[in-house]
Amino acid sequence: MKQLLMSQPLQSNYDAIMIGGGPAGTSTAAVLASHGHRVLVIERDRFPRYRIGESLIPFTYQPLERIGMIPKMRASSFVKKYSVSFVQPDGKRSQPFYFHTRYDKETVAQTWQVTRAEFDQMMMDNAREKGAEVVEGTTVTRLLTENDATVGVEIKSPDGTLSEVRARITVDCSGKEAFTSTRNSWRVRDPFLNKVAVWTYYEGSKRECGLDEGATTIAFVPEKGWFWHIPQHNDRVSVGIVAEGKYLTRDGVRDLKAIFDREVLQNEWIREHLAEGQQVGDYFITSEYSHHSKYCAAPGLLLAGDAFAFLDPVFSSGVMLALKSGVLAADLIHQGLEANDLSPARFEPYGQAMRQGVENMRKLVYAFYNPDFSFKDVVMKYPEASGELTDCLSGDVNKDFSALWSKISEFVPLPDELPYGKPMPMAA
Repeated sequence: MKQLLMSQPLQSNYDAIMIGGGPAGTSTAAVLASHGHRVLVIERDRFPRYRIGESLIPFTYQPLERIGMIPKMRASSFVKKYSVSFVQPDGKRSQPFYFHTRYDKETVAQTWQVTRAEFDQMMMDNAREKGAEVVEGTTVTRLLTENDATVGVEIKSPDGTLSEVRARITVDCSGKEAFTSTRNSWRVRDPFLNKVAVWTYYEGSKRECGLDEGATTIAFVPEKGWFWHIPQHNDRVSVGIVAEGKYLTRDGVRDLKAIFDREVLQNEWIREHLAEGQQVGDYFITSEYSHHSKYCAAPGLLLAGDAFAFLDPVFSSGVMLALKSGVLAADLIHQGLEANDLSPARFEPYGQAMRQGVENMRKLVYAFYNPDFSFKDVVMKYPEASGELTDCLSGDVNKDFSALWSKISEFVPLPDELPYGKPMPMAA
């Protein structure tokens, strides 16, 4: 297991460098290191560290299986998740969308509710076990470029020392910080999805029974706001409200606890479930706006995970997309290293696949936020749409959903696809 401190010298050259040790970075590193490539993961924080994004969806199974994480997940204390359900403000709960109606109950149809500090640590340890080198508490200060190509990164160690590390390709897995697209002006806000989240944790609150104990619940409040309710191990629940900022701060209320407590009263199911428990820890806030990178790749550089695109978290797609991008990116990088060809054009299929997944989920998110949309209305008119909706909600996003979008378009308008995600055009 290669766990390096910055007091130890790094190699000067690697096959691949990952900026960031979250799910995208560690999944990319695990695959590449398994092929025997020299891989370095550079992580700004020291693990374990706190992150939100705790509910996994079924199609995280395949990338987790690919990197050897499934036995570790099954041996963990994480709560098993079999479904997602929706609750109206009056407390009326929908029939759960059970994943086993579409997938094998022992594999894809059973996923987990995680705490990210533990999950991300497991992912990082797994990458190390595969042979990746990881440095923590180390900041990437800039990309190194030669002849308009990225050739590595400059890093700052905890003592402030600057040094350079080079690689045949650098993968930006920096998460919502979006290191490359922010600095290169590639980052584009989604034209509509711009929400704010306020959340905290409860212990000892009410849970559903049996198969539904670990279900994710989406509970509505007025003006298309919604709560997430994610049961976790150690009798803890992650619960948060997502809505427009102007709605959450109406009447001049800005204290996070006051915002949260007021919104709890807007949904009877949330109020009832939290009433039996005790709030613990801090209240958190973040602007959960969606963003996209104009490009997926440039000479010597590839973007993965949230650094490529971050989508509104209502359907918990973030970790799945990060893992999916990491494994897909690693496969193409491995092929490129073997062929001695890491030109941006090689990653065009990667960009196309990731944008297809993002756009399919994005259409469903747009529909969800439209006040005229309800899953029930669509399924009542088109019962066969239930399976297609379950597929998309489960993360099976790289398939043709044109029939589903045609049905939903009868109820609400859907967005045009964004023209992003291709490799940066090469200069003539």
